[in-house]
Amino acid sequence: MPNKLTTAAAAAELVRDGDWITTSGFVGIGVPEELLSALEERFEKTKSPRDLSLFFAAGQGDGKDRGLNRLGHEGLLARVIGGHWGLIPKVAKLATEGKIEGWNLPQGVISHLYRDIAAGKPGTLTRVGLGTFVDPRLQGGRINERTPEGLVQVMEIGGQEHLFFKAHPLNVALLRGTSADPAGNISMEREALVIDNLAQAMAVKNSGGVVIVQVERIVARHGLNPRDVVIPGALVDAVVVSQPENHHQTFATPYSHAFSGQFRVDADQVPDMPLTARKVIARRAAFELPVNGVVNLGIGMPEGVAAVAGEERLLSHLTLTAEPGVIGGQPASGLDFGAAVNTDAVVAQNAQFDFYDGGGLDIAVLGMAEVDATGNVNVSRFGPKLAGAGGFINISQNARAVVFAGTFTSVGLDVAIAEGALEIRSEGRVRKFVDAVEQVTFSGKLAAEAGKKVLYVTERAVFQLKPDGLHLIEIAPGVDLQTDVLDHMGFAPVIGEVTEMDPRIFLDAPMELAVDLLHLDLDDRMALSPDQRQLFLNFEKMRVRAQVDVDRVRDKVEALCAPLSHRVDVIANYDGAKIDDEIEDAWVNMVKAMEDRFYGTVTRYSGSAFMRMKLGDAFARDVKAHVFETATEARAFLSAAKDGGLN
Repeated sequence: MPNKLTTAAAAAELVRDGDWITTSGFVGIGVPEELLSALEERFEKTKSPRDLSLFFAAGQGDGKDRGLNRLGHEGLLARVIGGHWGLIPKVAKLATEGKIEGWNLPQGVISHLYRDIAAGKPGTLTRVGLGTFVDPRLQGGRINERTPEGLVQVMEIGGQEHLFFKAHPLNVALLRGTSADPAGNISMEREALVIDNLAQAMAVKNSGGVVIVQVERIVARHGLNPRDVVIPGALVDAVVVSQPENHHQTFATPYSHAFSGQFRVDADQVPDMPLTARKVIARRAAFELPVNGVVNLGIGMPEGVAAVAGEERLLSHLTLTAEPGVIGGQPASGLDFGAAVNTDAVVAQNAQFDFYDGGGLDIAVLGMAEVDATGNVNVSRFGPKLAGAGGFINISQNARAVVFAGTFTSVGLDVAIAEGALEIRSEGRVRKFVDAVEQVTFSGKLAAEAGKKVLYVTERAVFQLKPDGLHLIEIAPGVDLQTDVLDHMGFAPVIGEVTEMDPRIFLDAPMELAVDLLHLDLDDRMALSPDQRQLFLNFEKMRVRAQVDVDRVRDKVEALCAPLSHRVDVIANYDGAKIDDEIEDAWVNMVKAMEDRFYGTVTRYSGSAFMRMKLGDAFARDVKAHVFETATEARAFLSAAKDGGLN
């Protein structure tokens, strides 16, 4: 068997003018820095290779010079198809200035295209991207006018619209692993992710191309456990041992045993976030976290949600994920983003997007840069600044619920949180809630039509997407609705009942959110009177979001009432309670079942006119509503009912 070990300079010579190349990496994880550096050095010395076509899924860079920024030279690249561009400004500049052809496609689509190219398929068929700038009826993912049309097509399959993304053979793969034997078998035991390395190697090999892998060490022939081999030697043409400085685990961390899963760390060691606007937003978003659910947290502002979940001791009740393949544990942030500690598993990126695209995420918390009246969100393009969509389109389109998180304005915003209230010291100069977004990265129209639950969380206001547009539903304590919110929006939101954001969010102390989400206080919320003739149900400020919440209440009521030989009269406090629309029918059916089995006369009260109306409408279908504004009125009705036989 041949020895495939070579030098970085010799490997760079294998790339020819006009080749289609693909590279591994996610932010600063798994980036073949030694190979990219050698390719850049060759071009700077010889002006060859020229006119390469670069095909990559995740952003691979540090926002400055490393990663794919090394290829950001005029003449080196002719066209680029990529998922996230924000970390490769040198390449993005070539695209925005029209010096190369450029496409921005969903990261998950590109990840799946690797597999489809390997399988010899003509392309990838998916619903991901419909209604966004990737849709050819909008921009087709094209970054500039120089870029030709036709890479993305609309097709109708089974009566539904889909997008078809054309495949192209690939000539060179620049990949990265940890260990290699002389035959080219590659393991990745010290890497934080496995990403798409196997699919990329297969795609290039089956296209008749060359697969080059950067590693940090060589082991004896057959010295690797076959179960540890991620890229078989049959797919590898050349192996390069990297200089240590070009093989850091991430662009922020040379090496962490926790990122490679060798050790677990104590989550209590993670420092608490300071009480800033960022933490306020993360805390409010955390109220939406589904117990025992699967969650994706985006880069930037949403990263704080993981920190809040850690502070509130909720991580053991959630499965946090990140799109490059992390499942479970706590995701890292900054230039470590994509890595995680205490993970349950790390899978291939394309497999993660299979799960995401199929609706596996219970909720995603993502950033937002621009929002309009129909709920469209832009995070991908702002004039000459090209951020790119990354996995945002796959995730936001297919998660069952989405929370977009970000400050209300930006650039110069200065706020203070004191005594449980928000003070706006200096307003941001850039509005985020605008008349029309510059580019549609998330389609509010399609989400509303699908009945998806979508919230927009800021430090001072919370909005919810409904079929008629954005509804303002909450504002922060200390905030003036007109001067601090409405006057800084490019459109008028729908305003019904606006409540105050939970005051705990603005206090520098743990919120005890686990009590709310896990309903650990149900024993304190329900009580029988001393004569066991009346049942008091205190649902004040309780959130009912899922079937498990309904089941917990039912089980507790049964435990109290089933042993009794008589029916009980009920007074239920719904003050500040919230029953999500999607679970309302299940709640009403549960209440009706309890009435049929255990209840006599039932009265309910809430200080919220909206909640009284909602309860009246919901219960009127199957049960006697009897909804009042105060506890006094509810008790008076109950007394009258017992004295005079009211029903």
